[in-house]
Amino acid sequence: MERIPILKMGNFLLVTIQVDMYDRLAMTLQDDLTNRITQTHAHGVLIDISALDIVDSFIGRVLGNIARISQVMDAQTVVVGMQPAVAITLVELGLSLTGIRTALNVEKGMALLRSSLNETTNQVIATQWRADDDAED
Repeated sequence: MERIPILKMGNFLLVTIQVDMYDRLAMTLQDDLTNRITQTHAHGVLIDISALDIVDSFIGRVLGNIARISQVMDAQTVVVGMQPAVAITLVELGLSLTGIRTALNVEKGMALLRSSLNETTNQVIATQWRADDDAED
């Protein structure tokens, strides 16, 4: 069975879809990615769809599910490289891709994930700092 490679880059996972997506492959990707997030404790997922000319409603929903599952597992999702025709199709289908952030390319997507991770880290530190202050009072 065909599988899409998932590469670990620091705290992030990089998925580059280089083949036409079909339903079974999309579901396999969702399962594989969920397992990799658990194994690697990744905090971000970057999915490059620049090679996809078509994203149907099922694939769009799977991408949305991946983002929601990742978020529950403490990882942000960014989709990069969306072709204009794909964006138009998704809008025409009424798919909002809730929970998915987008960027034009891998470089901008990685910057977005790093920024997200820094914001989360700063929020955790601020919360711990306030908790320590409250404990001293």
